[in-house]
Amino acid sequence: MKSSYELAMERLNKTAPAAKLTDEQKKQLAELDALYTAKIAEREIALNGEIARAADDVEKEESFREQLVTERRKLQAELEEKKEQIRSAK
Repeated sequence: MKSSYELAMERLNKTAPAAKLTDEQKKQLAELDALYTAKIAEREIALNGEIARAADDVEKEESFREQLVTERRKLQAELEEKKEQIRSAK
């Protein structure tokens, strides 16, 4: 007997089958993941240093924390956009 998850996945695959990626596309996606993981880590290190230095100024510290969240979201959105371009390339 199949679980409801398995049944839902079967229905999903019937309506929108998963795209098959080439080895080159998989390689490009992995490279993008590595690149953006490094970019995000770089920004986190830089901004965490600024947050530590601004520990006595609550407003400044909060500003850096918001900047960190914003930059992380921006980089993740950029990554997803580039991944989608690779996935859709034929």
